[in-house]
Amino acid sequence: MSWRLWLKSKPKSINLGFYGEVNAGKTTLANKMGKDWANQEVGIVSEIPHETRTIQKLEKVNFSSNGTKLDLTLIDMPGIASSVNPKEFMRYGLSAGEAMQRAKEATRGIVEAIKFLENVDVALVVIDATKSPYDQVNFTIIGNLEHQKKPFILVPNKIDLLDADIRMVKDAFQDYTVVPVSATQGDGIETLYNTIANMARKVR
Repeated sequence: MSWRLWLKSKPKSINLGFYGEVNAGKTTLANKMGKDWANQEVGIVSEIPHETRTIQKLEKVNFSSNGTKLDLTLIDMPGIASSVNPKEFMRYGLSAGEAMQRAKEATRGIVEAIKFLENVDVALVVIDATKSPYDQVNFTIIGNLEHQKKPFILVPNKIDLLDADIRMVKDAFQDYTVVPVSATQGDGIETLYNTIANMARKVR
Protein backbone atom coordinates (compact mmCIF):
# COMPACT_ATOMS: atom_id res chain seq x y z
CA MET A 1 0.00 0.00 0.00
CA SER A 2 1.38 3.42 -0.94
CA TRP A 3 1.74 6.06 1.74
CA ARG A 4 -0.84 8.24 -0.05
CA LEU A 5 -3.44 5.46 0.08
CA TRP A 6 -2.57 4.76 3.73
CA LEU A 7 -3.15 8.39 4.64
CA LYS A 8 -6.47 8.41 2.82
CA SER A 9 -7.71 5.24 4.54
CA LYS A 10 -6.47 6.09 8.04
CA PRO A 11 -9.46 6.39 10.43
CA LYS A 12 -10.26 9.86 11.74
CA SER A 13 -9.16 10.37 15.35
CA ILE A 14 -12.01 11.55 17.59
CA ASN A 15 -12.03 12.39 21.29
CA LEU A 16 -15.48 11.31 22.52
CA GLY A 17 -16.38 12.82 25.88
CA PHE A 18 -19.05 11.43 28.23
CA TYR A 19 -20.68 14.22 30.23
CA GLY A 20 -23.66 14.27 32.56
CA GLU A 21 -24.92 14.52 36.08
CA VAL A 22 -23.85 12.11 38.80
CA ASN A 23 -24.99 8.48 38.38
CA ALA A 24 -26.67 9.12 35.02
CA GLY A 25 -24.82 6.10 33.63
CA LYS A 26 -21.85 7.74 31.88
CA THR A 27 -19.35 5.09 32.93
CA THR A 28 -21.77 2.27 32.17
CA LEU A 29 -22.23 3.63 28.65
CA ALA A 30 -18.49 4.22 28.21
CA ASN A 31 -17.84 0.64 29.36
CA LYS A 32 -20.45 -0.66 26.92
CA MET A 33 -18.69 1.06 24.04
CA GLY A 34 -15.28 -0.01 25.29
CA LYS A 35 -16.32 -3.67 25.49
CA ASP A 36 -18.08 -3.56 22.12
CA TRP A 37 -15.15 -2.08 20.22
CA ALA A 38 -11.99 -2.78 22.26
CA ASN A 39 -12.98 -5.55 24.70
CA GLN A 40 -11.98 -3.25 27.56
CA GLU A 41 -13.79 -1.19 30.16
CA VAL A 42 -13.10 2.46 30.82
CA GLY A 43 -13.89 2.80 34.53
CA ILE A 44 -15.50 1.43 37.67
CA VAL A 45 -19.26 1.62 38.27
CA SER A 46 -20.63 2.12 41.79
CA GLU A 47 -23.91 3.12 43.41
CA ILE A 48 -21.96 5.61 45.56
CA PRO A 49 -22.14 9.06 43.93
CA HIS A 50 -18.97 10.45 42.34
CA GLU A 51 -17.25 7.10 41.86
CA THR A 52 -15.53 8.67 38.86
CA ARG A 53 -13.61 11.64 40.27
CA THR A 54 -10.82 11.88 37.71
CA ILE A 55 -10.91 11.81 33.92
CA GLN A 56 -10.69 8.22 32.63
CA LYS A 57 -9.56 7.41 29.07
CA LEU A 58 -9.57 4.41 26.77
CA GLU A 59 -7.50 5.12 23.65
CA LYS A 60 -7.12 3.43 20.26
CA VAL A 61 -10.71 2.17 20.09
CA ASN A 62 -11.29 0.92 16.54
CA PHE A 63 -14.87 2.02 15.97
CA SER A 64 -16.84 1.37 12.80
CA SER A 65 -20.47 2.22 12.10
CA ASN A 66 -22.59 3.19 9.12
CA GLY A 67 -19.59 2.96 6.80
CA THR A 68 -17.44 5.23 8.97
CA LYS A 69 -14.25 4.08 10.69
CA LEU A 70 -12.94 6.07 13.64
CA ASP A 71 -9.96 5.94 15.97
CA LEU A 72 -11.82 6.81 19.17
CA THR A 73 -10.55 7.91 22.52
CA LEU A 74 -13.35 7.34 25.03
CA ILE A 75 -13.15 9.96 27.78
CA ASP A 76 -15.30 9.31 30.82
CA MET A 77 -15.73 12.54 32.77
CA PRO A 78 -16.44 12.93 36.48
CA GLY A 79 -20.13 13.54 37.14
CA ILE A 80 -21.15 17.19 37.05
CA ALA A 81 -23.01 18.52 40.09
CA SER A 82 -24.07 21.98 41.25
CA SER A 83 -22.92 21.09 44.79
CA VAL A 84 -21.12 18.25 46.57
CA ASN A 85 -22.27 17.36 50.10
CA PRO A 86 -19.95 15.07 52.13
CA LYS A 87 -22.91 13.89 54.22
CA GLU A 88 -24.35 12.24 51.12
CA PHE A 89 -21.41 9.83 51.03
CA MET A 90 -21.77 8.94 54.71
CA ARG A 91 -25.15 7.38 53.93
CA TYR A 92 -23.22 4.70 52.03
CA GLY A 93 -21.03 3.83 55.00
CA LEU A 94 -18.08 6.14 54.44
CA SER A 95 -16.48 7.72 57.49
CA ALA A 96 -16.55 11.48 57.93
CA GLY A 97 -12.92 11.69 56.83
CA GLU A 98 -13.49 9.49 53.78
CA ALA A 99 -16.59 11.49 52.84
CA MET A 100 -14.74 14.80 53.09
CA GLN A 101 -11.87 13.50 50.95
CA ARG A 102 -14.30 12.15 48.36
CA ALA A 103 -16.07 15.51 48.26
CA LYS A 104 -12.80 17.34 47.65
CA GLU A 105 -11.81 14.94 44.88
CA ALA A 106 -15.28 15.16 43.31
CA THR A 107 -15.15 18.96 43.28
CA ARG A 108 -11.73 18.93 41.61
CA GLY A 109 -13.06 16.42 39.09
CA ILE A 110 -15.99 18.64 38.14
CA VAL A 111 -13.64 21.56 37.44
CA GLU A 112 -11.29 19.33 35.41
CA ALA A 113 -14.17 17.93 33.36
CA ILE A 114 -15.39 21.39 32.35
CA LYS A 115 -11.85 22.56 31.53
CA PHE A 116 -11.18 19.45 29.46
CA LEU A 117 -14.10 20.24 27.19
CA GLU A 118 -11.80 22.15 24.85
CA ASN A 119 -10.07 18.84 24.02
CA VAL A 120 -13.30 17.00 23.15
CA ASP A 121 -14.38 16.61 19.52
CA VAL A 122 -17.84 15.12 20.11
CA ALA A 123 -19.70 14.91 23.43
CA LEU A 124 -22.37 12.55 24.70
CA VAL A 125 -24.54 14.24 27.33
CA VAL A 126 -25.94 11.33 29.33
CA ILE A 127 -29.26 12.04 31.06
CA ASP A 128 -31.06 9.81 33.57
CA ALA A 129 -34.37 9.17 31.79
CA THR A 130 -36.08 8.36 35.10
CA LYS A 131 -35.57 11.92 36.35
CA SER A 132 -36.79 15.31 35.22
CA PRO A 133 -34.55 16.64 32.43
CA TYR A 134 -35.22 20.20 33.58
CA ASP A 135 -32.08 20.21 35.68
CA GLN A 136 -29.49 22.94 36.17
CA VAL A 137 -26.66 20.49 35.51
CA ASN A 138 -28.02 19.49 32.09
CA PHE A 139 -28.48 23.09 31.01
CA THR A 140 -25.02 24.04 32.32
CA ILE A 141 -23.36 21.26 30.31
CA ILE A 142 -25.31 22.10 27.15
CA GLY A 143 -24.55 25.80 27.58
CA ASN A 144 -20.82 25.13 27.82
CA LEU A 145 -20.91 22.86 24.78
CA GLU A 146 -22.76 25.44 22.71
CA HIS A 147 -20.41 28.21 23.87
CA GLN A 148 -17.42 26.22 22.62
CA LYS A 149 -19.29 25.12 19.48
CA LYS A 150 -18.83 21.44 20.27
CA PRO A 151 -21.13 18.91 18.55
CA PHE A 152 -23.04 16.77 21.01
CA ILE A 153 -25.71 14.11 21.34
CA LEU A 154 -28.20 14.02 24.21
CA VAL A 155 -28.46 10.43 25.46
CA PRO A 156 -31.39 9.64 27.78
CA ASN A 157 -30.17 6.51 29.57
CA LYS A 158 -31.96 3.79 31.59
CA ILE A 159 -34.88 3.55 29.16
CA ASP A 160 -35.34 -0.08 30.22
CA LEU A 161 -36.67 1.09 33.61
CA LEU A 162 -40.42 1.42 34.11
CA ASP A 163 -40.28 5.02 35.31
CA ALA A 164 -38.22 6.23 32.34
CA ASP A 165 -39.91 9.04 30.40
CA ILE A 166 -38.29 9.46 27.00
CA ARG A 167 -41.00 11.81 25.77
CA MET A 168 -40.29 14.31 28.55
CA VAL A 169 -36.60 14.43 27.59
CA LYS A 170 -37.40 14.88 23.90
CA ASP A 171 -39.92 17.63 24.69
CA ALA A 172 -37.37 19.43 26.86
CA PHE A 173 -34.69 19.33 24.18
CA GLN A 174 -36.59 19.53 20.89
CA ASP A 175 -33.84 21.48 19.13
CA TYR A 176 -31.13 18.89 19.79
CA THR A 177 -30.16 15.41 18.64
CA VAL A 178 -31.62 12.96 21.17
CA VAL A 179 -30.86 9.23 21.13
CA PRO A 180 -32.44 7.19 23.98
CA VAL A 181 -30.53 4.10 25.16
CA SER A 182 -30.19 1.51 27.86
CA ALA A 183 -26.46 1.17 28.52
CA THR A 184 -27.05 -1.99 30.55
CA GLN A 185 -29.42 -3.75 28.14
CA GLY A 186 -28.10 -2.39 24.84
CA ASP A 187 -31.39 -0.85 23.68
CA GLY A 188 -30.79 1.95 21.17
CA ILE A 189 -27.03 1.40 21.08
CA GLU A 190 -26.82 0.78 17.33
CA THR A 191 -28.73 3.98 16.67
CA LEU A 192 -26.33 5.83 18.95
CA TYR A 193 -23.32 4.36 17.14
CA ASN A 194 -24.71 5.46 13.78
CA THR A 195 -25.37 8.95 15.13
CA ILE A 196 -21.83 9.21 16.52
CA ALA A 197 -20.44 8.17 13.12
CA ASN A 198 -22.59 10.72 11.28
CA MET A 199 -21.60 13.51 13.64
CA ALA A 200 -17.90 12.60 13.61
CA ARG A 201 -17.83 12.81 9.81
CA LYS A 202 -18.60 16.53 10.10
CA VAL A 203 -15.77 17.22 12.58
CA ARG A 204 -12.77 18.87 10.97
